[in-house]
Amino acid sequence: EPIAQLVGVPIENVFANKLLFNAQGEYESFDMDQPTSASGGKARVVQLLKDTHGYKRVVVVGDGLTDAEACPPAEAFIGFGGNVTRKSVQDKAKWFVTSFTELTEPL
Repeated sequence: EPIAQLVGVPIENVFANKLLFNAQGEYESFDMDQPTSASGGKARVVQLLKDTHGYKRVVVVGDGLTDAEACPPAEAFIGFGGNVTRKSVQDKAKWFVTSFTELTEPL
């Protein structure tokens, strides 16, 4: 959410896996009810955004292959390796960054 605000994306246009943590604050799982958690879900969300809002260009930023699979219908995929660098993601991305600064400065 903070990154969306930084680049001027309305929060209602942010679709992401919701992470779930246990009582000790450790990662436990993710919310399976989020549309992005299902196979092909990210591509469906991209198409929903295009159909609902009439967007001509959508860019997906992500660190996994399921993010890359949303392109198409997205026009571009930016690979993100700030947490972990995956060669498979680097190979799919025309633009690969390891920090949000690398991403926000050109925008």
